[in-house]
Amino acid sequence: TYENLLLSCLRTGDDRSAHICLERLTQRFGEKNERVLALRGLYEEATAESEEALEGVLRGYEALLQEDPTNMPIRKRRIALIRSMGRPADATVALVGLVDTSPTDAEAWSELADLYLSQSAYAQAVYCLEEVLLITPNAWNMHARLGEVIYISALSTTSSTPTAANDGATMKALAESMRRFCRSIELCANYLRGYYGLKLTTIKLLSLLPTTTSKQPATPSDPVVGDLAPPSLASVQRLNELATAKLAEIVRRSAAGERGWTGYETAEVIAARELLDRDTKGIER
Repeated sequence: TYENLLLSCLRTGDDRSAHICLERLTQRFGEKNERVLALRGLYEEATAESEEALEGVLRGYEALLQEDPTNMPIRKRRIALIRSMGRPADATVALVGLVDTSPTDAEAWSELADLYLSQSAYAQAVYCLEEVLLITPNAWNMHARLGEVIYISALSTTSSTPTAANDGATMKALAESMRRFCRSIELCANYLRGYYGLKLTTIKLLSLLPTTTSKQPATPSDPVVGDLAPPSLASVQRLNELATAKLAEIVRRSAAGERGWTGYETAEVIAARELLDRDTKGIER
């Protein structure tokens, strides 16, 4: 309870109350407790008023790790601080070291994926998210996140080299993205981000399938290595219709304030409504 209260106080800028909570935790668990040390570091980060002060906190973390390199809460706080100071490359190196030490830390893999994504290293980000799913295979939000990263990667490849030769590879990536979104909504039937991603990928696939299916695919399927055949036009159309219907239901019932449908983020509901509006206008045009 005190830990949650401490975090809430720091978020609201109530440093005095946060310090009181920190002292209570120190009295209860001791000043050498790993979690207490990490919370004290977090408090010092939040109350630091200059770059020099943050550098001092960072040096404190490094001194603690010299004494005990296995202190995972401090290692994570150090990485978070390095990243917040605008040093993503250093944070990436530190996180790679952390997942080498603790390869079953899903949180660390997820953070590493986010770091790679921020540096446009899409293949590495995908690899990290696949590691997350090896640890937490039923995490529907991670399936959707992987779908998002693959989708972004596919669009980036298309925009950087928009040639016909890339159509096959792009379609393959979009199909994989679509499958990830399908898995996310299979695990969570009303997951808005899953349906939103499914809608985006099927719209893009529908624009590519008529041109790519009439040619020899640039990346033929090979079941031996797990390379799946491209989805059929009919199946993509059905999934597009499913995503449209479900997004419309979520937007409608969320806006009406129906019980069980009010937990969605306002920004996500607005984005879903805008996506449906764009799709409707495109059909009318």
